[in-house]
Amino acid sequence: MVEDVFLVACDLADQLTAAGCEVVGPVPSVEQAFQRMDGLVLDGALLDVNLRGERSFPIAEHFATEGIPFIFLTGYDSVTVFPERFRESPRLLKPVDAGVLTEAVANFRRT
Repeated sequence: MVEDVFLVACDLADQLTAAGCEVVGPVPSVEQAFQRMDGLVLDGALLDVNLRGERSFPIAEHFATEGIPFIFLTGYDSVTVFPERFRESPRLLKPVDAGVLTEAVANFRRT
């Protein structure tokens, strides 16, 4: 999970752990995400779009290339924030409902 707001990250991690997920992270930056995932096999990922002014799109690009499913977490309700390639990608608006989050990541296991 890539999320730069510590309390949000902890809350999301707790929700995911309670749903039976093994959480890698959270990490607050693109650089730390790439370092953390080196050598790991991931079922999927949650990516906050805005990481203190840095966008998570390079991570999304890597996951798309590798066939790893991901979901953007965002406060942005406009698709124009997203590069064309990711405008149709799954995303959840913050604050994320626990049930919606659990259902969304359950789909990672099916892909």
